[in-house]
Amino acid sequence: MPAPLLDREFLEKLERLTIHWQKSFAGLVGGHNMSRFAGAGQEFLDHRNFHHGDDLRAVNWRAYLRLEKLFLKMFQVEPRVPVRLLLDLSDSMAAHSGQKIDYARKLAASLCYVGLVRLDTLEIHGFSGRLSQRIFCTGGRHRFPGVMDSLAAMSPSGATDYNAVVRDFIGSYSQRGLVIIISDFLDDQGCERALQYLADFGHELLLLQVWSDEDRTPPWAGELELRDAETGAGLKLDFDEDARKRYTRAFDEYASTIQTMAFRSGGRYAGIATSQSLESVIFGDLIKARGIA
Repeated sequence: MPAPLLDREFLEKLERLTIHWQKSFAGLVGGHNMSRFAGAGQEFLDHRNFHHGDDLRAVNWRAYLRLEKLFLKMFQVEPRVPVRLLLDLSDSMAAHSGQKIDYARKLAASLCYVGLVRLDTLEIHGFSGRLSQRIFCTGGRHRFPGVMDSLAAMSPSGATDYNAVVRDFIGSYSQRGLVIIISDFLDDQGCERALQYLADFGHELLLLQVWSDEDRTPPWAGELELRDAETGAGLKLDFDEDARKRYTRAFDEYASTIQTMAFRSGGRYAGIATSQSLESVIFGDLIKARGIA
């Protein structure tokens, strides 16, 4: 049996995090996540471990008398901001021995767990040339093992087409919300205009650009024949140290373009190398980018 994407020890560290959004959406909760302890008359959904600073009124004291452990009762508060996560499943994500897609799955799983613990409702879509596999996540942490299995089964296939994906997304979802995109953002047609259209339509964007070290700084030298992972197009060139520096500079400029587009539209961005530990990204880069709190 394959190992799960995330182990129990890491999941416990995610318990106190919350997916963060900044916009106010008409008719929906806006600007922050509301307390999950909503008082009498609200529907009970789940428990989570008690942490210092939590509301003592929400403690399940009956469970404490039986188990001598503190658990916090979680109640559903409606309405909520829709959270949709788009996971890039194009062939470029499988390059470099699948480093990017493996990392992206784990990152998506981490965000899903954070959402499920806080009783958010999330939808995950894979995409390449269009939206494909869909995972609906709601109802608390007990749903998470099935989400992990579904994410682990997602495999890259096809070429990226952001224009088609965004048209497909907007046609499927008229209700504005938070859109998290995990991708290398490599598209021969360019993705900036499509992403801007998504923001102009009223969605808040959290763009997580995942790359391998080889993507940013190719280790090769000499006469090379490169082949595009998605289109199969070939390119012959002489690659030396100067060419490597120019390539890295161009890569950083492209990443900066994606970041600027996100900030200009009121969204957020984080650039993530697969050589970084997932824990340092979740508790460092994403908190700094205000993607989670």
